[in-house]
Amino acid sequence: MSTQEPGNRAVNLPREIRTARLLLRRWTAADHEPFAALNTDPRVIEFLSQPLIRAESDAIIERIENHFDEHGFGYWAVEAPGVAAFIGTVGLAVPRFTAHFTPCIEVGWRLAADYWHRGYASEAAQAALDFGFNQLELAEIVAFTVPANQRSRHVMQRLGMRHDAAGDFEHPFLPEGHWLRRHVLYRKRREAHE
Repeated sequence: MSTQEPGNRAVNLPREIRTARLLLRRWTAADHEPFAALNTDPRVIEFLSQPLIRAESDAIIERIENHFDEHGFGYWAVEAPGVAAFIGTVGLAVPRFTAHFTPCIEVGWRLAADYWHRGYASEAAQAALDFGFNQLELAEIVAFTVPANQRSRHVMQRLGMRHDAAGDFEHPFLPEGHWLRRHVLYRKRREAHE
């Protein structure tokens, strides 16, 4: 099975995933406000092009839900039961842009800064990789960020992903010369995951 074709199993995929400390679940109306707050926090958006207004944040959730409807997977809302009803989002997605490594499926995360340094991003992203390789039977999953985003790069390394220096690229959604345009590419193949 190719990287970008998860097969016809989407109709039977679970709506949520539990880890030792987290619940990855579909989005609810109650998630909109904390997600919007996360998207304006300077610590969280340090390596994003700009803070998002509420309508833009809500549009991301709508796009995520549409991705779930189309593909059977996406970026889950992440809950830490007993700690917080919403701490961010982690999941798998088909990138909306074209690059030398697309079509593909990426793993990504965005957590509220109050929940950093607890291992939550790695734990949730590991569950997303397990889901991608074991349930979707993907051959490969990628991740990417700007070179300076050492926090995310460390998560990628903890997940066993490898930097593909030859695959680094200019993000097409950002204009030439933009300080965030250059991205590093990380990869993980199913056989390495097993």
